[in-house]
Amino acid sequence: MTARVLVAGVGNIFFGDDGFGPAVAQRLAGETIPDARIADFGIRGMHLAYELLSGYAAAVLIDAVPRGGEPGTLYVIEPEPVKSGMAPDAHRMDLENVFACARMLGGEPPPVTIVGCEPATIDEGIGLSPTMERAVEAALPLVRRVVAAAAATTMDATAGI
Repeated sequence: MTARVLVAGVGNIFFGDDGFGPAVAQRLAGETIPDARIADFGIRGMHLAYELLSGYAAAVLIDAVPRGGEPGTLYVIEPEPVKSGMAPDAHRMDLENVFACARMLGGEPPPVTIVGCEPATIDEGIGLSPTMERAVEAALPLVRRVVAAAAATTMDATAGI
């Protein structure tokens, strides 16, 4: 069976805690998670846009998400689909742009859930802060649960077909 859920780590490892998504994806890549394809997309937004159009029933994106909370706070975010009129830019890696690129390519991304973490710092530099390192460990079981729920939901949705 092919993967039903894309698990994508996104972020820039050259900006401290912005490397959260890639760090989590790299840790999960050594595991077998049923119904999931795990990949580190880093800052390759156009690549992610193409991958989102590859027939997945759902996507779980892992990223640093500054929301004003305590550094290391984990979030599960189910964003509403955004239909902006912005022109896609293949050199920008923010999710609104990735979705705009996918639509420009003629498709619609699957339902997306974001597992995010409040960064302590996104200053230039390689390596996560100690707070973010601990958050990576805490995020692993959370991502597994979110992926399992997404796979079960998509399985239930297709069972009646």
